[in-house]
Amino acid sequence: MSDDLEKLQEALGYHFNDVDLLKHALTHPSFSNENGEPKEASNQRLEFLGDAVLELISSVFLFNRKPVLQEGVMTKVRASLVCEPTLAEAARKVNLGDYIILGKGEARERINNRDSVISDAFEAVIGAMYLDGGFEQAQNFVNKLVLTDIESAGLFRDAKTVLQEYVSQNKMELEYRVIEESGPCHDRFYRVQAILNNREYGIGEGSSKKKGEQGAAYQTLKQIKAETGYVFKIY
Repeated sequence: MSDDLEKLQEALGYHFNDVDLLKHALTHPSFSNENGEPKEASNQRLEFLGDAVLELISSVFLFNRKPVLQEGVMTKVRASLVCEPTLAEAARKVNLGDYIILGKGEARERINNRDSVISDAFEAVIGAMYLDGGFEQAQNFVNKLVLTDIESAGLFRDAKTVLQEYVSQNKMELEYRVIEESGPCHDRFYRVQAILNNREYGIGEGSSKKKGEQGAAYQTLKQIKAETGYVFKIY
């Protein structure tokens, strides 16, 4: 495990003084529950702290942005920057899902790369980094992985609406297709794909079809932008 954590720290661009903090940040509740450990043994408390640190960092970033953004716009863009799919995407840049410590059942289901799981771990890592190295280290990390492409992140806020407008303007046909549905009734998981003119585009996921569609629309907008250079207005 120590070798794995060393590799992860290289990817993060930060080496922990207390590596146990990083291990704590990677410990999913399923693992601590399975081993009869108290709730605080999981990464949930670090996730709570990381969420607050992330919100402050992104707020400072938007406040200092030029040209100046008004309060209402900053609120909307910040929500896009710290939403689950955006954080999951940032986490995948460093393959964070490969290091999440799961209970045996969850490991068999391979949930380590689900948006909900990987984004929670990402926030927990931010919290652990803040405790270990202070605000500046956490800020440098967030700036590098989350705040580098504000325009793409901003697309998520109104992704379905923006995509529908694009589809209407270009006289295209849009369909959202559920390609995976699993989990118990109280904890459903959906994976949804956007289909444009019978061509498969982006895939999104979430605890509801609506969340999956939003993610699929977001990934589709990014794909369209990459393929065509089309610039979507986000604020």
